[in-house]
Amino acid sequence: MASPTPGASPTPTSGPATPGGNSEMTLFSKITNERRQGQKPSSIGYYDLEKNIGEGNFAKVKLATHALTGEKVAVKIIDKSKLDKATSKKLFREVRIMKLLNHPHIVRLYEVIDTPRELYLILEYVPGGEIFDFLVARGRMKEKDARRYFRQILAAVDYCHALHIIHRDLKAENLLLDASMNIKIADFGFSNQFSPGQRLNTWCGSPPYAAPELFQGKEYNGPEVDIWSLGVVMYVLVCGALPFDGPNLQKLRARVLTGKFKIPFYMSTDCEKLIKKMLVLDPTKRATMQDIKEDKWFNMDFENQPLVNAELGTIRLNADEEAQVFAACQDIGIDVTALRTALQENTYDHLAATYYLLADRLYRKKYGLGGIAPLAGGAPATAGSSPSVASPGPAAAPRTIGRV
Repeated sequence: MASPTPGASPTPTSGPATPGGNSEMTLFSKITNERRQGQKPSSIGYYDLEKNIGEGNFAKVKLATHALTGEKVAVKIIDKSKLDKATSKKLFREVRIMKLLNHPHIVRLYEVIDTPRELYLILEYVPGGEIFDFLVARGRMKEKDARRYFRQILAAVDYCHALHIIHRDLKAENLLLDASMNIKIADFGFSNQFSPGQRLNTWCGSPPYAAPELFQGKEYNGPEVDIWSLGVVMYVLVCGALPFDGPNLQKLRARVLTGKFKIPFYMSTDCEKLIKKMLVLDPTKRATMQDIKEDKWFNMDFENQPLVNAELGTIRLNADEEAQVFAACQDIGIDVTALRTALQENTYDHLAATYYLLADRLYRKKYGLGGIAPLAGGAPATAGSSPSVASPGPAAAPRTIGRV
């Protein structure tokens, strides 16, 4: 089975000398020694594992604290023994693609820890929950709010497409909210790389968000199926309901293939026009990314605020900020020369993870945010600008959204 480049061993085996030859034990040395001696049994690498926050067929997700920085992360623990060949291929493709992505509105991969039995993905912790649960608990959004979220979603998807990556599973359940109520796209399990003009044939995604060409079993253009899903997502944000739904897959398919859906009385004409541009049965006539970015509704109140594009997507530090992060790493005992090598070689090990966790903390402090500074969709939300959805709705709330 092919394996991604190991990010770090589960138990640290070596640590760099303290900066400047200082014999005093640094935080890095102390924590490394603790793990060598087995003093932290509920840990992996430099992460202290806490409660479960998710579980699936072959993986579970735990909240964890990075011992060197105190930052919270999500650790996805994958049991390799439960993976068949196809699932393994899909998983390692997901890891490979996530290593290519660095955008304010995409969940960040910090580190990969590969062991004989398990694969650990150290991911950005996004505490606000799913947009899906937000809608279940609070109902549809005002168009102004939906527009801000949709601009952030589109910025991230546009960034992916510019890198020739398609998501293929865009849905409300995969749109997370950070502590400042900004979007983070998650779950790249169905994502893939594509060449311009390349036709694909694999069924992917959630049926209510799936493009008609998928239901018809046709070969498809990757970006076009993402655009359809974006149309469904926008409808869900504005209406709090799905445009296409049914009691079973057969009836859902029939409804999608008609291309007809209800327009509620409260939806503005401009909003309706944009949704209808995306939910076009013929993929060659469907709106493109450029069409959406030039749309009247999309730009309302945001005329002078461009989206994050492929060039701006990478989170960059200025020289002073970069020096601050390197100094902070050195202060806890990390060898800066080894760190620079890790960053240059994209190793996704504990050194690079520490750097990026500290860099993200710097952005939060700089912008007064609970997450990386959002560069898309206009003025970022602040932590107090919208109700928190860390505990989304009552426990008994059904996992369904409403009807129009």
